[in-house]
Amino acid sequence: MTEIVSGRIPRHGRRIIGIWLVLTAVAVPLIVLVLGPHLPPGRMTAEAASQRDANVLMTALLVPIALLVVVCFVYSFAVFRQRGEVILDGPPLKGHAGAQLFWIVLTSLIVLALAVWGSYTLIAGSHGAGGGQGPDPVAKPNGYQHALPVQVIGQQWEWTFRYPTYGGLETRDLAIPNHVLVAFHVTSIDVTHSFWAYELGVKADAVPGVDNVAYVHAHKTGFFQIRCAELCGLWHGHMAKKGRVLSSSAFQAWIAAAKTKNAAVMAYLPKYNRVYFPAPLRRAG
Repeated sequence: MTEIVSGRIPRHGRRIIGIWLVLTAVAVPLIVLVLGPHLPPGRMTAEAASQRDANVLMTALLVPIALLVVVCFVYSFAVFRQRGEVILDGPPLKGHAGAQLFWIVLTSLIVLALAVWGSYTLIAGSHGAGGGQGPDPVAKPNGYQHALPVQVIGQQWEWTFRYPTYGGLETRDLAIPNHVLVAFHVTSIDVTHSFWAYELGVKADAVPGVDNVAYVHAHKTGFFQIRCAELCGLWHGHMAKKGRVLSSSAFQAWIAAAKTKNAAVMAYLPKYNRVYFPAPLRRAG
């Protein structure tokens, strides 16, 4: 029995590999060319484009692995299923040491390679597009010293935005200029929130007393979604709005209109600071 089974392994193995290669040759181009352009978060910014490219590559790498598992499962179910009289206890099966070692080594290399590449993509390759690295991100884009600062303030349950280079203007709307490097300074005045600008490819925690810097360089005008990605209380889901990427001239006009609109309340706002603490007293000492 062992000799018969052993004789069948190469033939079945070739069939499985052949089916897997055909499916992989069809699936991978479809993923890259058809599905890829629709994967999140899009290409509104350089950072979002890098993240989408990473998502395409990860999907293209992982689908062949998933296909191999599915092909082995379906083939085994179809070919090796028990036929005829039901036998409650079949012949004993012995493991194949070579196959087991190959599988362990292969999967370990895949996991380690993806971990190294993923870590680089998230930290160095993201050019400081978030991650809660504080006021001094590990990786910074070129020209970060001249980035336009925009402070993002989380509070229960609203986002407000301050523009320190425009007199500390604070608004409930977010707009950034196109083709200009922007430095989001994300913080909070009460509990922990998480600023997630989906199409910009930016996500950074908003923590009281912490200045989390996230850089973004937009190269398409349009709207983007803003969400809170950290459960922050009863109306957490209310912290959703849309921001805009505007041309340089439209952004200057928007700033002028925002100053006029918010002039009545500017005198009551606290002085601009890099960080804030819950009122009335600084908590936790």
